[in-house]
Amino acid sequence: MIKVGVVGYGYSAKTFHIPLIQSSDLFEFSVISSSQKSLIEQTFPGVTVFESAYDLITHGDIELAIITAPNDVHYALAKCCLENGIHVVVEKPMVTTSIEAEALVELAKSRSLLLSVFHNRRWDGDFLTVKSLLANEQVGDVRLFESRYDRFRPTVRQRWREQPGPGAGIWFDLGAHLVDQAISLFGLPNALTARCLCLREGAKTTDYFHVLLHYKNLEVVLHGSSFSAAPNQRFRVEGTKGSFVKSGFDPQEAQLKNGLRPTDSNYGVESPEQFGCLYTEESTEVISTKVGCYQRYYTGIANAIRVGGDNPVHPEGVVNVLKILELAEKSSLIGKTLKLE
Repeated sequence: MIKVGVVGYGYSAKTFHIPLIQSSDLFEFSVISSSQKSLIEQTFPGVTVFESAYDLITHGDIELAIITAPNDVHYALAKCCLENGIHVVVEKPMVTTSIEAEALVELAKSRSLLLSVFHNRRWDGDFLTVKSLLANEQVGDVRLFESRYDRFRPTVRQRWREQPGPGAGIWFDLGAHLVDQAISLFGLPNALTARCLCLREGAKTTDYFHVLLHYKNLEVVLHGSSFSAAPNQRFRVEGTKGSFVKSGFDPQEAQLKNGLRPTDSNYGVESPEQFGCLYTEESTEVISTKVGCYQRYYTGIANAIRVGGDNPVHPEGVVNVLKILELAEKSSLIGKTLKLE
């Protein structure tokens, strides 16, 4: 088994990483760094708690570190892990600048260590469904791809994600997932036009984004709002043969929060009421959503460490995610369409 240390005990550690690694017989959750020592010792008997992330890295006797700390310390912590010979999984966004991302990629290569980023939304059931439709050319040549992640959170909360600083706000949070999905489908755009705004009263970080990725014969729209009380229209794909429309959110996050695990038979299974529809000139067809499978990410991590398998999320590709996140903020600031270099 691969001995794992988790840095941080916030939302992503509790909801995603710890449940996923504990559901696999390929990993041993052995140490964690957190100020919540008594709570963790009650919840996870036998897991050693370090107060400092750096103490965990230098004295935790682990093979793999999972970094779930605030975005602005991702770089320093990942760098420390790699310098100490430890494989690393970093919560998205990988870091807060593309320069930092490139530096980590080179360091991991020089040490022959695994560096990966938890872009788990590649294993959302709805995204897997869209990938299948495109691969089977069921909508033809795609001309418009719209990907939305809207929520109703009109009040600013006292959380680090909503405090000003590098990598804060929903563009670097939710937008990172949407960018990663878009470029995994279509590659890098030629240019982009962005609006990244603070719309809530008292907001100090981006809480709304509307970003257009410009390709030859294709427009990609990435959208996120904090004022959407209506059901989320997750995907709209328009092509030369038809259109696919999908609402709702992948169920895995809610299932994990409610205690369901990948070993349960209905894990990742979406309710039929949420299935999308494929519209053509001749017909309308309900498309069953594929089963979501976040656990495949960590299976891939284990295979990459143990037998040299493929990294489930290559950090080189994530450098491009960071470049688009950065360029969009610049586009919004100066109010211009910008080309990718």
